[in-house]
Formats: sequence, C-alpha cells, structure tokens
Amino acid sequence: MESKQLLENLSQASSEILPIQVEVIIQDCFFSDPGAEKLQGGNNNPNSPISPKTWEVWLSHWLRVLNLDLSPIQAYELSLRLTNNSEIQALNAQYRQKDQPTDVLAFAALEVDSPRLGAIDEPLYLGDMIISVETAQVQAQGHTLEQELAWLAAHALLHLLGWDHPTEEQLLAMLQKQAWLLQQVGVIPPVY
Repeated sequence: MESKQLLENLSQASSEILPIQVEVIIQDCFFSDPGAEKLQGGNNNPNSPISPKTWEVWLSHWLRVLNLDLSPIQAYELSLRLTNNSEIQALNAQYRQKDQPTDVLAFAALEVDSPRLGAIDEPLYLGDMIISVETAQVQAQGHTLEQELAWLAAHALLHLLGWDHPTEEQLLAMLQKQAWLLQQVGVIPPVY
C-alpha cells in the first residue's frame, strides 16, 4: 500500500477509534534552515524525510490508540521541534545539567499523577518534544532516518504521558510500547 494511502487510512481509522482532537505544532529548525548541514550519505534533500502531515497523523493516531482520558473535551496539543546538536546540547545543559548533545528531550506540561481535569475550553497542552536530527542520523545505522525519528518521537510522547525508565524493567516496557506505536502507523521499529 502506498504511504499516502496508508496515511489516509490511518487518519480515517483514528477518527473512528475515539472522537478526540489533536493539534500538533511542528517547528522544523533543521531541514528548513538553509545553513543546516546536509544529511550525509548522499541525501541532500533539504526537505524532512517525514512531512508535517505525516507527523500530525502519526502523533494523533498514537494518542488515540493509547486511549487518553485526561481531558473531558478530548482535545490535546503538543509541539515537536526538529533541531541540530548545538541547540539540543544547550537545552540538555540548561535543563538536565548534561553539557552534551542527546537524541531527544521531552518536557511534559502535566504532572505524572495529575487527576483528570475538569472542563476546559481549549486543547490540553501535553508538552514539548525536541529531536536532534543530527544525532538521529548517527543512530540510524542499519535502518532509515524515518524509522529513527519515529522511534524518538514515540519515546518522547510516552515521556509526555508520564512514562519513565529508571529501571531495566521499566525501560523494557517503554521500548516495547514504542515498538507497538510504530507498528500502529506502519513503521517497522528499528533493531539495535
């Protein structure tokens, strides 16, 4: 099945699973920056390997299949920022006191044990996801950059929803859930 048809099917199926609204704000600071380094390996396409529409469909579908019940109006908002190693290193140093680049950061807007909220008139903001495309490219050995970016986005989304991995058991559960989320949108999970 063509990827365009798959996206249409996912979008249709998602709206039938749960009647929720998801607004995804995408800030592409890597592929839209004319000064950004081109991807290695001969791929000099200045466009992201994943379109904004695809990100929106994937994230909306993931939120639907995770059966969120945080807001009575079932409307959610989150942001995804694609960036480079310098920006993510600055954020990592500022917020995690680790002065080095990382692959993904997630800044949840909700407390982990927040009770279900009362009626609100606007979408519930879940938080910010920031992915270093440069680090993702390095990690995408043996699989595509698209798979790696999807993997990191699923990881960040789970963090926004309260998942964490301080123990090996929790890490394994989170990695299994990430793989399941990728399978839900027709992306083969990367093998490391």
